[in-house]
Amino acid sequence: MQPSKGRPRGAGADQESRAEPLDGHAPVPAEEAGQLRYDDPWYDALASGWGESSSDGAQTQPMVPTARTEGETRAAAADVYLEVQRSAAFQEVRRRYRRFVVPASVAFFAWYVGYVVTATTAPELMARPVAGAMNVAMVAGLGQFLSTFLLTWAYARHARLRRDRAALELRWDTQELTRGVSGGGS
Repeated sequence: MQPSKGRPRGAGADQESRAEPLDGHAPVPAEEAGQLRYDDPWYDALASGWGESSSDGAQTQPMVPTARTEGETRAAAADVYLEVQRSAAFQEVRRRYRRFVVPASVAFFAWYVGYVVTATTAPELMARPVAGAMNVAMVAGLGQFLSTFLLTWAYARHARLRRDRAALELRWDTQELTRGVSGGGS
């Protein structure tokens, strides 16, 4: 067997059930290794400003939250999210989303069901040749693929032009409000 860090693979149940430590700390049990821990210094590092270097090259220290209990912070954060959800800006983003997605979904579903129903109820129509070996069924099937790509492009374009900027502004406002509630800051 191939050695792994000086140990043969499969040498024992305990060796296989533990995650390999890479930073010199004690190994973490495998059942905990895949779980996200909030005391991890790399968790959300860029969003919170932790671990970023200051201009002189020294690491910045994290902001210490105020002495709030966890329950108070959760309740206050929930109030912030409810306030944002009720805001006119959030409602406008949701309205723009629904204005595109509902008609597009209905049209695409109708096109798909129409193709399937026509293929099963009118096989002689679908077998009609269009050009060479291509028949109506093949053209309609390829049209399904084409319409999927077109709908994906249209959705991405609509999101970029009509929703992304407003949604990003809402996200930043919400993060600032929740950061203020929990006592942190950047």
